[in-house]
Amino acid sequence: MSSYRPLHDGWSLTGRDGTAVPAGVPGCVHTDLLAAGLIPDPYLDDNEHRLAWIGRSEWTYRTTFTWSPDGHERTDLVCEGLDTVATLTLNGVRLGSTANQHRGYRFPVRHLLRDGDNELVVRFGSAYAYAEEQRAALGERPAAYDEPYAFVRKSACNFGWDWGPNVVTAGIWRPIGLESWSRARLAEVRPLARADGTVEVHVRVERTTEHTTGHTTGHPLTLTAEVAGVRAEQRLEGRTATLRLRVPEPDLWWPRGYGAQSLYDLSVRLSGEDGGDAWTGRIGFRDVELRPEAFRLAVNGVPVFVKGVNWIPDDCFPARVTRDRLAERLGQAVAAGVNLVRVWGGGTYESDDFYDLADELGLLVWQDFPFACAAYPEEEPFRSEVEAEARRHVARLARHPSLALWCGNNENLEGYADWGWRDRLEHRSWGAGFYHDLLPSIVAELDPTRPYWPGSPYSGAPHLPPNDPARGTTHIWDVWNREDYTRYAAYRPRFVAEFGFQGPPAYATLRRASSDEPLTPASSHQKAIDGEGKLLRGLGTHLPRPETFDDWHYLTQLNQARAVAYGIERFRSLMPYCMGTVVWQLNDCWPVTSWSAVDGDGRRKPLWYALRRAYADRLITVRDGEVALVNDTSEPWSGELDLVRHALTGEPLAKEVVSVRVAPRAVTRVALPPRLATPGDPATELLVARLDEARAVSCYANDTAVAYPQAVWEASVERVGSGYRVTVTAVTVLRELALFPDRLDPDAVVDDQLVTLLPGESAVFHVTTASDLDARALTAFPVLRCVNS
Repeated sequence: MSSYRPLHDGWSLTGRDGTAVPAGVPGCVHTDLLAAGLIPDPYLDDNEHRLAWIGRSEWTYRTTFTWSPDGHERTDLVCEGLDTVATLTLNGVRLGSTANQHRGYRFPVRHLLRDGDNELVVRFGSAYAYAEEQRAALGERPAAYDEPYAFVRKSACNFGWDWGPNVVTAGIWRPIGLESWSRARLAEVRPLARADGTVEVHVRVERTTEHTTGHTTGHPLTLTAEVAGVRAEQRLEGRTATLRLRVPEPDLWWPRGYGAQSLYDLSVRLSGEDGGDAWTGRIGFRDVELRPEAFRLAVNGVPVFVKGVNWIPDDCFPARVTRDRLAERLGQAVAAGVNLVRVWGGGTYESDDFYDLADELGLLVWQDFPFACAAYPEEEPFRSEVEAEARRHVARLARHPSLALWCGNNENLEGYADWGWRDRLEHRSWGAGFYHDLLPSIVAELDPTRPYWPGSPYSGAPHLPPNDPARGTTHIWDVWNREDYTRYAAYRPRFVAEFGFQGPPAYATLRRASSDEPLTPASSHQKAIDGEGKLLRGLGTHLPRPETFDDWHYLTQLNQARAVAYGIERFRSLMPYCMGTVVWQLNDCWPVTSWSAVDGDGRRKPLWYALRRAYADRLITVRDGEVALVNDTSEPWSGELDLVRHALTGEPLAKEVVSVRVAPRAVTRVALPPRLATPGDPATELLVARLDEARAVSCYANDTAVAYPQAVWEASVERVGSGYRVTVTAVTVLRELALFPDRLDPDAVVDDQLVTLLPGESAVFHVTTASDLDARALTAFPVLRCVNS
């Protein structure tokens, strides 16, 4: 059997000045310099700009390790990830060079290892310098940002984005170690499982004889695969083999909300006269198909309404993203009702932990290949690099039942068609050959169990306008950039893969990230063009203009939540014509004002709570004189729909009860009776619709035109084991009541926000905290507040 030894200890980092500091591996230069106290935190204040020199410098990682012969024929240095432009030497002998963050590398080193001490050196050049050299050689390409990210195979958003800092990293960002083996090893195991219980296990074997004779012949080997008690065996003479197994009547894997997430352990063993190798992994039996005429995903033959979120790298320094952190973040997605996560194309392919967790949680994964918002050169060395990385990751991820879709790029097809790229390119390559030829051919060869889509937005054919809402996937960005969020109602899309609205991070996150005293709206990192202006313009006539920082923080967070919920409710009400919404975005990589529902410190913004309501399995939404009842469950939804027009004092002015039945996975619309559709006075009335536990509160006018009384409530605070129970009873109407305990304890979390109460109604908030909080402060402004407070 092979043996593996990680090489993660004893590393040092040296810059041009020759000063050496301890280095963490896996890690990167920024985190090493930060740990050594040589730089301030790049995420605080304006440190991002003062540390830009790091990405334009060269760095050297060095370690010494002991080694002694272990009886194996071969030893390889296995590098899971080098970021990005690197040259490796062992005991003074050059092993090779790399220029692709997305690839792994394997170097045979047995002939260079010494009995005793060995020195391994990894020298990183500047990714900036490399990209600029390639740009000069191949010619300028248009991009969304004036950065050379299209000319190096590296996370594009590392060069800065409209939500992310420019922190161009370098380092050994994924595990590195020595693997020793004899005769043969399992170089690749690629299981392709289907809902009928079949699994094809494609295996590629590497033999030591390949490197001594140039041929693949050698001692006969036996290849065995086993899953769910079913076993297959094959004699192997060459390098590749396929074992076919059939599990009778397997328990299927389903996305959350549609069934259980059944997973099976698959084991593959390679054995021969002088040893062998083994591989284990979990698979799930399921089919996924894309019905492109309407861009509708179906799993095991059942159409799935996608309640999705876009995922960006959770940290600019990815070695800090642990499995526990991923579990927390994806758990936040699940708790918000999400069933699909789109791994956006401006970042990286995620770690094995990410996809394992998605399998367990029932989260479908839409996987972009890492191309975003730029024209990409197709010349060498890029074509070969793209092919190598794509082959590696398609094979690596094939076993995961959660992986539902491969997508060629983010917004590059739209850029070519609609952003003036065509004229600026002057016939230079821009990536079309990747998206329409190379990548689909690799997916068809290595992973035919999954659909491929050339890009997003895309309408299904190269000659069609790519961002046509009536076809394929669409991205809606006139809202936020120019239009009021009510414009979502003018859209009738098939599938919305991006849409969103900005809001600031939690107070505690902003307080940590800025040393300003006092905090102001300008204290938050804001990377979007005219972001502050758009935040204020976006309030429109919906909410009052803020006069203080506390008002700005609450009202812009609330407006973000309302805007996104408005869009989701509109698109869900169109089911099954529209079969998906993917909100931009779930997470952040640092503390910033952005489109995220969870901020850069992992705190849930008010948008998260609105997302949970808008993505609930059963939803009531009131728009344009009708009530839409959305039932995204496998059971019918029946009962008495209560419709009540209230005065702001709570007095019922008109009431209707309508018997309704909503079929499974369907929408039913109920027209509001005239006496409920038309108020006596829009400024002093509101409508409440309720069916079972689902409730919607709708005003007849925007909040700025409603004659709200000054908010009055009664509150009680009770200490419980995990924190506090806060009960609020409305004396007057309370519009969008929210509790922000992180203002008192940065680690405090509340279970609900943005609750509208009529006089006499109560809400109970559970605050989780290990700290002793001031009960009076917990129920007073600005910790507890609403629109009319």
